[in-house]
Amino acid sequence: MCSPSARAICCPEHASLEEEYIAARDRMRLLLRLRLLTPVEQRRLADEVAMAIARLKEHVARHGCERPELGRRLP
Repeated sequence: MCSPSARAICCPEHASLEEEYIAARDRMRLLLRLRLLTPVEQRRLADEVAMAIARLKEHVARHGCERPELGRRLP
């Protein structure tokens, strides 16, 4: 388990999962701004974001590693 006083992510897997979530979220935001998406496309992008969040939350629950300095929660 990571020390709560750590100022950075001490787990490479956590960092990777966080990057995956941010990339999926940003991809969805960008495509929504660029054009009108079909319902199928919207659902696929929303599912990607939801799965990335679920994987990150599962990892945090298993290992207890988070970024304490952020003070935020994932959606």
